[in-house]
Amino acid sequence: MNTYQATRLVAAREIRVKLRDKTFLYGTLVFLLIAIASTVLPAMLQGGPSTVAAPAAAAGPLRAAGLDVLVVADDAAAERAVRDGDADAALVAGPTVLGDQRAPDDVVQALSVAPQVRLLDPDAVDPVTAYLVPFAFAFVFFIMSQTFGIQVAQSVTEEKQTRIVEILVAAVPVRALLAGKIVAAGALALGQVALIAVAAVTGLRLTGGGDLLDLVAPALGWFVPFFLLGFLLLAAMWAAAGALVNRQEDIAGASTPVQLAVMAPFFAVVFLNDNGTAMRILSYLPLSAPTAMPVRLFTGDAATWEPFVALALLLVAAAGFLAAGARIYQGSLLRTNGRTSVRAAWRQRETVG
Repeated sequence: MNTYQATRLVAAREIRVKLRDKTFLYGTLVFLLIAIASTVLPAMLQGGPSTVAAPAAAAGPLRAAGLDVLVVADDAAAERAVRDGDADAALVAGPTVLGDQRAPDDVVQALSVAPQVRLLDPDAVDPVTAYLVPFAFAFVFFIMSQTFGIQVAQSVTEEKQTRIVEILVAAVPVRALLAGKIVAAGALALGQVALIAVAAVTGLRLTGGGDLLDLVAPALGWFVPFFLLGFLLLAAMWAAAGALVNRQEDIAGASTPVQLAVMAPFFAVVFLNDNGTAMRILSYLPLSAPTAMPVRLFTGDAATWEPFVALALLLVAAAGFLAAGARIYQGSLLRTNGRTSVRAAWRQRETVG
């Protein structure tokens, strides 16, 4: 069995195990429900247009503004419709708008004469959207890299703790064992991201959020390759952290540097997304590029050539981290006499498979 065949065998085994894991399946379902709720609930909570009781002469402008009009004979009938709950608001002589417990803002806006508006920056992104999209990119990468990274580390430690790793390395090369775990975790993470994206897109289409989807789509396309390379980089670190310890209880301590490497870019992108200089720097750093560069592409701050350069730098960094992680993994995998230091694992020269 060559390395490629061994990698496929290990990856297939890891994927089968996860797909039978109820915790993984329930977690995926929760993420899907969150994605659907975040797109559907705002539209549902917003509610439909107000119903206005008004005389026939005033019905035209109200209908033109998208409001439902209940035509009444006089002011008394209009007020009675509001009190009885048949209408949300009423238009009576004055003109005066009657409401029950709160001012009907959409009715007031429909009757107001707006001044002429000239936009100096018509293509600017809405401030709320400009905050939520960077947060969404950073949150997805943070959650996926953290969740699946921990699972990689736990899988490695479990095999050491049960001594099954000694049987595995006798059958497949160590590097194939590591590669299979990372490939499986990456495939599962990407599959989960794809399901969440489909759920979110469906929700946006059903609630009339097509404009936002068209705005995000180009950045979302770039997010996929950045996500994959960034995930590979971090997965190698998680696997190395899991190989350094012999008990599940010790993973938290060994993986602290990895967790910081995941958390720091998340908070940096969330809190500095409106700082052009900071985002430009973050979009070229390997740990933050998977979220910072797609965000800059969404806001239109990145030149056409920049994502290609950032992706190339991330590819080189991922290859370097994979090589370093593989060396630490190989140097510590069969050391079962307590926690192994990074230095000891790096200097280990024994051939273990």
